[in-house]
Amino acid sequence: MTEPDPAPPPLDRPALIAALRARIARMERAGAAGALTARGEDAIPLCPAIDAALPWGGLPRAALHEILAAEPGAAAGFAALALARAGGTVLWIAPEPDAWPPGLARFGLSPAALVLVRATRPQDALWAMEETLRCPAVGAALLVTGALDLTAARRLQLAAEAGGVLGLLLRPDEDNAAPTAALTRWRIGAAPSDSRSPHALGDPAWSLDLLRCRGGRPAGWRAAWHGDRLVTEDEAGTAAVPRKRA
Repeated sequence: MTEPDPAPPPLDRPALIAALRARIARMERAGAAGALTARGEDAIPLCPAIDAALPWGGLPRAALHEILAAEPGAAAGFAALALARAGGTVLWIAPEPDAWPPGLARFGLSPAALVLVRATRPQDALWAMEETLRCPAVGAALLVTGALDLTAARRLQLAAEAGGVLGLLLRPDEDNAAPTAALTRWRIGAAPSDSRSPHALGDPAWSLDLLRCRGGRPAGWRAAWHGDRLVTEDEAGTAAVPRKRA
């Protein structure tokens, strides 16, 4: 009979804070401070068609947003796009961070701006996320998690408002009807590439469903990452598909 795996050790919070502060200071000296100053408090642009459907004209900072991963790779790519455009230092917090920096760099997220945080215990991950969102020297933070109760999600939303930081929750595509404290909830899946050649992979293509939007309406798009920008089908003449409210 095999013995159960030992419980993971508690997170060394003082050591983590010291390491993150040192890392952020080094990045600021390398030029991240200028990017943070330039970012302002404006919304983060995604692409014209999607921005027009959001009440803020883009993805608002100082707020929490949920991403449900119908396809993990597509969801990670969409998250990387938003994180990169937030500017400054980005933290990726997960029980086992499996983010591949060279792959995320394709969507504009520089490995030099990315800090991977391993937090095996849920309470440690939530603590790390909340502390990061309260830090105005950080551009954005992502937490890989399961379902969160409303109390925990509201704490993260309040922390994002206090620090002015973009917060993303990357979750499995489970119950999307559950209440949320996030400003927006998305479902991100993969879509067929538009490549006309059997020998070419084509551009990464996604199905983007805006399931919930505070002050806005649900909608859906098929989009592709072309070069360094996100392009939707409606920009090529196909209307965005409206979704019914959950």
